[in-house]
Amino acid sequence: MNKPIRVVLLDNAKKMFENLRETTIKQVISGKSSSFELQLLRAIHNKINLIKKNPFYGDNIPKKLIPVTYAVQNLWRIELPGFWRMLYTIKGSQIEIVCFVKDILSHKDYNKKFGYSS
Repeated sequence: MNKPIRVVLLDNAKKMFENLRETTIKQVISGKSSSFELQLLRAIHNKINLIKKNPFYGDNIPKKLIPVTYAVQNLWRIELPGFWRMLYTIKGSQIEIVCFVKDILSHKDYNKKFGYSS
């Protein structure tokens, strides 16, 4: 029996997604059909669909490298256009698997969060 898989955006990921969606709506209304924001939003939708098919789609981040601010036991990374990253954690029960997207961030912010740059 296969468990259903849900993807839920939380915290910074939800804020970033909503801001990105608002920006792209304004761009489409003004006649833009191509922009980095539109490309990024499409990629996020695509990656969410891939996670729904396989929750282990992303790159597993070793436990010792997970920033304590995330307060999770596991963290997975997916690369997005423009070196952006989407980070999620997987929680399971007997009924379903839920992937919580914790963050969608630029390469610069990702490096800061993981201590790769100052």
